[in-house]
Amino acid sequence: MKFSLAIYAAPYSSEGSSTAYRFAQTALAQGHDIYRLFFYSDGVHNASSLAAPPQDELQLPEHWQQLINTHDIDAVVCVASALRRGILNTEEAQRYDKSTSNMLEGFDISGLGQLVDAAVHSDQVITFGP
Repeated sequence: MKFSLAIYAAPYSSEGSSTAYRFAQTALAQGHDIYRLFFYSDGVHNASSLAAPPQDELQLPEHWQQLINTHDIDAVVCVASALRRGILNTEEAQRYDKSTSNMLEGFDISGLGQLVDAAVHSDQVITFGP
């Protein structure tokens, strides 16, 4: 089965993001495919390189990044949600004359059309959020 996941939850404000991460791990381990991860609303915080939780807690943004890179998963961060929350890739930082970017490598910034595309190309789109 081919899944796409829409993640609406920030990494440490609810269980939504960690549940999505565990679902993705389990689906891949069972031989399913992940077509796309779409981070929307507060879920864009999962792409931030600036999160610094205590060392004994799950480093969720880095775990997402590792999963994305290991399995070559398309990971899209909604541009409108990201800009509102200060999550910027290099291009957006330059466009808005900001001093730096803070999006982890492996995540791409794009629009809601990528979520529609995910629905078209996946057997199921599952939403995780608060």
